[in-house]
Amino acid sequence: MNRYFREVLDAHVLINNWLGDGDSHDEVCETLLSRFSPAFTMVTPGGALLDFAALSAFFSTQRGARQGLNIEIRDMQMIAENSRGATVGYKELQHLPGQDVTRRFSTAVFELNHDGHIRWRHLHETLLCQN
Repeated sequence: MNRYFREVLDAHVLINNWLGDGDSHDEVCETLLSRFSPAFTMVTPGGALLDFAALSAFFSTQRGARQGLNIEIRDMQMIAENSRGATVGYKELQHLPGQDVTRRFSTAVFELNHDGHIRWRHLHETLLCQN
């Protein structure tokens, strides 16, 4: 599997574990946040712009906030890839017990740091129609 696709999947396992389990250890959040560039930016489905500090603040207060969460990633596609990073598109489905599935299309921009580790540089999420 492409390493950027693997990064999308691995990061969402951590997100799922952190948000969906109130008993998650602090290391889950620390490992998750270490995947993001200090220059990270995000456009949320609601149109807000977040930076790394806002993302960190969000995750630090959300342990178990979405009990029973299950995140499913589908239809990953490579938009662009070069020696310094890649841009990947994918669909994300979020399932919560007793609620409708939330669907979003995400475009993630990745960069390679000086050690060759993948870092999330930018993420843009758009809610998909609920068909």
